[in-house]
Amino acid sequence: MEKNEWTRRGFLAAAAAFTIVPRHALGGPGRTPPSEKLNIAGIGVGGMGAGNLKNLETENIVALCDVDYKYAAKVFQRYPKAKTYRDYREMLDKQKDIDAVVVATPDHTHALISMAAIQAGKHVYCQKPLTHDVYEARRLAQAANEAKVATQMGIQGHSGEGTRLVVEWIGAGLIGEVREVDAWCGLSYYPWWGRAPWSSKWSSRPEDAPAPPEGMEWDLWIGPAPMRPYHPAYHPKVWRCWWDFGSGMMGDRGAHTLDPVCWALKLAAPTSVEATSCGCTEEVHPLSAIVTYRFPARGSLPPVKLTWYEGTRPPRPEELEDGRQLGGSEGGALFKGSKGMIMCGVYGDSPRIIPESRMQEAELPERALPRVKGGHEQDWVQACKTGTRAGADFAYSAPLTEICQLGNVAIKMDARIEWDAENMRVTNLPEANEHIRRDYREGWSL
Repeated sequence: MEKNEWTRRGFLAAAAAFTIVPRHALGGPGRTPPSEKLNIAGIGVGGMGAGNLKNLETENIVALCDVDYKYAAKVFQRYPKAKTYRDYREMLDKQKDIDAVVVATPDHTHALISMAAIQAGKHVYCQKPLTHDVYEARRLAQAANEAKVATQMGIQGHSGEGTRLVVEWIGAGLIGEVREVDAWCGLSYYPWWGRAPWSSKWSSRPEDAPAPPEGMEWDLWIGPAPMRPYHPAYHPKVWRCWWDFGSGMMGDRGAHTLDPVCWALKLAAPTSVEATSCGCTEEVHPLSAIVTYRFPARGSLPPVKLTWYEGTRPPRPEELEDGRQLGGSEGGALFKGSKGMIMCGVYGDSPRIIPESRMQEAELPERALPRVKGGHEQDWVQACKTGTRAGADFAYSAPLTEICQLGNVAIKMDARIEWDAENMRVTNLPEANEHIRRDYREGWSL
């Protein structure tokens, strides 16, 4: 499929949030009755996947797949009855009792693994960001819609109380019309996923090529990305900083923090995205950047300017009391309304009207959204069993992922890009379109 082959129909299939036709809750081929347990497989279980599986221990963990057996050893020991694999393709081909999979690999393999699972008829829980580029997000949303499988992206704040309060408060007009939002991720979070690429040692690709750890299949880890020798500069965790493998702060934190913004304000595709940074290279993400999105009016809702700050923070509002922290320790969002402001943490948590005196005076609306019982993974489990939609299914999370990845395109270009969502093209800088859909290494396809 050519890069410009997507039509309005394809875009609407990806962006529409209510197009999935529910499956019946009854048992039968390819369906699990609510009274029975799902057979779940984990793919990429040494890191975040381990936490996802712990939250799914209400079900049967029947298979584990990881390219690095040593890194995943503790998880293998925790589920001794589960069959183990290095290659997800072999697992999906051989083990037919799997109902659902959890994908928690590096970003550059999310789409291929999720697509293979969907095509095999499996329900899919995929860590954020859903995909590594815009094209992949469109394809996954369409495939999930057609397959009628239950999906969920791993943005746990979506199932939390805070995000739902933000959506209810904005929807009830508590702070009036919202035309501007600041969102950010500060440097305090950055060391967790590695600052090594900005050191003098790893300002570009390492020149040495040590042997991969014992028990690791490096070729499988590289997957669709261009081949390069193994190095600890990439695995584990530090891969987030490299363009070929990760999505930087925009995909890691932005997928969380922009969730309540997009949900509350009903944001879809931006018309333009502008970025400036402290400087990035062809290899690594910048240490800090500011990305400004412009969204058009949506029905009765006004246009929105959304500014994302990574590695830094937005200007402190006058309404925030002296000595009070702006957002949470990892970041947050600030909704600027015609009648006041709402501030929350990186996951939409702990929302408050500022200043606090306004919060104490406010008449909060009644709950309008259902609450999730048991957490984000359990929301997906119920969708798998009942045929209902999970809150952050691919119909919702694919457009959110597009927004994040368009931010990365603007960062790479260090410029303003004008976006034609219907045709999935940057219109003012044709050279930027090479970042909308990446090329895969030979032998890999979506």
